[in-house]
Formats: sequence, C-alpha cells, structure tokens
Amino acid sequence: MTATQAFTHLYFFKFNCILGYNLTRLILQPSLSMVKLRLSLLLLSIFCLGGFIESASGARHSSRSLDYIKESCNKTRYRALCVRSLSAFANHTAKTPEELAQISLIVSLYRAQHTRSYLLKVEKELKAVKAREWPAVRDCLAQISESVDQLGQSIKELHRLIEQDLDDDYSWHISNIETWEGSALTNAFNCINEFPGRRMSKMKATIKGKVTNVAQVTSNALALFHRYAAAYRARVVKKP
Repeated sequence: MTATQAFTHLYFFKFNCILGYNLTRLILQPSLSMVKLRLSLLLLSIFCLGGFIESASGARHSSRSLDYIKESCNKTRYRALCVRSLSAFANHTAKTPEELAQISLIVSLYRAQHTRSYLLKVEKELKAVKAREWPAVRDCLAQISESVDQLGQSIKELHRLIEQDLDDDYSWHISNIETWEGSALTNAFNCINEFPGRRMSKMKATIKGKVTNVAQVTSNALALFHRYAAAYRARVVKKP
C-alpha cells in the first residue's frame, strides 16, 4: 500500500469510525510516514464497523500467524483473553514481537477508553441523585482516565522507539513505556478495589467487569511488550 492509498483509507474510515479516528490523533502527526500510517490504520481496524480486515481481504486467518499469536500469548497471564483479543489480526500485522506489542497496546487503550466513557455516564447519573455509590465511581473514573492517558503515552513512546533510531538511549524509552503501562495497570486494579466482594448491585458488577477486562488486557500488553523489549535489546547488543 502506498502512502497515498493509506491516507485515502484513513480519510474514508474517519467518517465511519469516529472513535477510532479520534484515537489515531494520539499517534498520527502531520508528517505521514509509512510507520505512522501503518499504526494508524491498525488502530482504525479495531473500531471500524463491519469487520474491515475480513471484508477487505476476504481471507481466513493465517494459520501460521494465529499459531504465532497463541505461542506468544502463552507468556501472558490471561492467555485465553490474549488469543481472543489478538486473533482478529492474524491476517493483518501480528507476526512479530514488535507488531504484537503495538496491537496489544492499542487494544488496551480502546478497552480503557470504552470503560471511561461508560464510567462518565454512570458517574454523572449518580452525582445527580447524590447516590451513595457516587464517590467510589468518581474515584474509579479518575483512575481509569489516568490509565487512558498512560496507555496513550505508551503508544506514542513505542511509536518513537520503532520509527526512529534510538539505539543510544533505547533503555530510557523502554523504561518509559514499562512505567506507563505498569501505572495504567495499577490504576485499573485500584479501581477494582473500589468494589470489593462478590455480592453487589448490577451497576457495580458491570463496572467491575469492564475494569477487570481493562486490567487483564493491559497485563497482557505489558507481557508482550517485555518480549519485544528483550528482542530490541538483543538486536542493539549485536550491532558492531
């Protein structure tokens, strides 16, 4: 795909994928390099209606790529969720540690943004009636909002690491990503702790379920990033 074709796809899909388009602005800058376009198109493919990947290619999952995803997910804590969330990309760009690190982070960001949107709605409703659950939901919203920011920073930093020659200070960039991802995970777990026990209202159970999903996909993303970082370090060390 040429840069012109890639940009055409971005322009067309922004009307059908408003959420996806808004998220691409976290990483898509005015200069349309192919790395940025590839990552942006990948992001859009998560949100677009109608299964853009499958409808565009008309192909079944690549068994080799799917096997690679399953093998990689064996190193994560939530293996079944990892395979489910990444297998849709078996025909796309999920064939290397770098690509899996990108995809898993983007999936995490999407889940976090989706959960934040839900919490914004619930928090507003509870505040209006001065419900006793409002403080817990308010605090959870603040924590998930931080997670969204931290995951967005992680994606931008990973983007810099991939696109630019950062061999001299790669450890600093890797550390930044690990710190932001780890903090996003901690914030999600802190939110879960706002709703202890198993006996709770439907609203609380829904919030806890959504946030738990954010924590789990973020945990998987961090594990897959560790794998990519190890490969990156090994490549740098081998350079003369």
